[in-house]
Amino acid sequence: MAAGGVGVPASGRGGAGPGAAPAPPAALGCPGGPLLSARHVAHLLFCSMMRSPGRDPAPSDGEEASDSTPLLQGAWPAEGAPVCCSARYNLAVLAFFGFFVLYALRVNLSVALVDMVDSNTTSADNVTSKECAEHSAPVKILRSQTGKRYQWDAETQGWILGSFFYGYIVTQVPGGYIARKVGGKRLLGFGILGTAVFTLFTPIAADFGVGALVVLRALEGLGEGVTFPAMHAMWSSWAPPLERSKLLSISYAGAQLGTVVSLPLSGIICLYMNWTYVFYLFGIVGIIWFILWISLVSDTPETHMRISQYEKEYILSSLRNQLSSQKSVPWVPMLKSLPLWAIVVAHFSYNWTFYTLLTLLPTYMKEILRFNIQENGFLSALPYLGCWLCMILSGQAADNLRAKWNVSTVCVRRVFTLIGMIGPAVFLVAAGFIGCDYSLAVAFLTISTALGGFCSSGFSINHLDIAPSTLLQNGKLFSVSLLLSMYLVPFSSHCSPKVKYRTGLSAITMDTETEGTNKQSSLLMYFCLSCNLKVPSIF
Repeated sequence: MAAGGVGVPASGRGGAGPGAAPAPPAALGCPGGPLLSARHVAHLLFCSMMRSPGRDPAPSDGEEASDSTPLLQGAWPAEGAPVCCSARYNLAVLAFFGFFVLYALRVNLSVALVDMVDSNTTSADNVTSKECAEHSAPVKILRSQTGKRYQWDAETQGWILGSFFYGYIVTQVPGGYIARKVGGKRLLGFGILGTAVFTLFTPIAADFGVGALVVLRALEGLGEGVTFPAMHAMWSSWAPPLERSKLLSISYAGAQLGTVVSLPLSGIICLYMNWTYVFYLFGIVGIIWFILWISLVSDTPETHMRISQYEKEYILSSLRNQLSSQKSVPWVPMLKSLPLWAIVVAHFSYNWTFYTLLTLLPTYMKEILRFNIQENGFLSALPYLGCWLCMILSGQAADNLRAKWNVSTVCVRRVFTLIGMIGPAVFLVAAGFIGCDYSLAVAFLTISTALGGFCSSGFSINHLDIAPSTLLQNGKLFSVSLLLSMYLVPFSSHCSPKVKYRTGLSAITMDTETEGTNKQSSLLMYFCLSCNLKVPSIF
């Protein structure tokens, strides 16, 4: 077996002399697998014909031991290690559903809260909620009225929605350390399990009062805070370099699809049952996923029970050149690294916009665009459906550009970050000038969020490109990046503690007593947009 990859003996195949029959599939590194494809056979024949004329066409046994044609060259790795039923893609699929559950648990409150609050309280507190007229032909739908309603004003709702992120930022860096100690598999699994269990207790916490609900949401944030560092730590051991964009975009696209499904489904549940079942349903789904995750996943290819020997060798050999002998974390050089700070700035800007819309879009749909609870859920989900599609397609495109077109990794990351930052900024600004045009409002918000999906193949996985294995395997670099980028996100979603809803760009501004303060709060959203526009030049 060649040092650089899985070897295939040269012509005279199989070591039994010139007239020996071709080796069976098992001898070619595919135990019990399918026969070589026509492309593989043609490649081997071409190599045999192109050998130098002076070389003996029937090498001796000694020559056979050293002459091998490695399969892991150029564009071969993706075909050499099959995708179907492979352990690494099974991991990507399970991670996909894990992040599906993760974001479903995160955003379900955004829709449920619309139904939990007495509408008379919101209308009385929000003097601008009549700025857009009612729809010309509102649809009257019989709906369940069994759910308990709470007298929570806009400030209280802001505290409830923002409390999640105060727990979320606490476990960023510890998540990287814990992933190294206990493994990303357990950390990610128990992080989502804890969030699912806390979600089941949301109706009880709401009955106890606002304080209990705020604490519970912060605890959910603690559980979810470790998930991304844990997942990055696992992919550092599982993702071959030329498949990183595909594998990571598949796994993280679950977050967008979870949002797409959770928002309308939560609206339907609130409409025909009551809001308490939103938390019961998604909590139970999270527990089911945890059982599958713990049973089927391993931290590394070496410890996986069902991985083929060929795939294991393929993954390990592709990562061999990226291993680092340095065991300590170079904190000072890392914090002085301009590429790291470029990632942090990009991460911060993206998160500011993404989470502000994620937490407050359903309320905007209700209070300004005047959609009912069912329409609210479906229309709030449209932007994230577009984002999910862009994440999947951008992952495929990024790896194809690198593997087949030989475009440099730096160029690919920059171009995709450029699209994912400039596009959302342009359409979010455009949304500020459309007033109460319902169709354009939904269209611009959808396009803005969808284009942000390109960032999944840009800065989002750039940690794996620039960091040595020491930082990747324990998730420290991603933890630092996510911590710094998330530090002000609670403040962005907490622009809602005293929320007033306005049309267009200033749809989310702080309730203020003076015109000057109101302008300052509106600058928060403009700051987000200016960050998006500056990120490409920094990155």
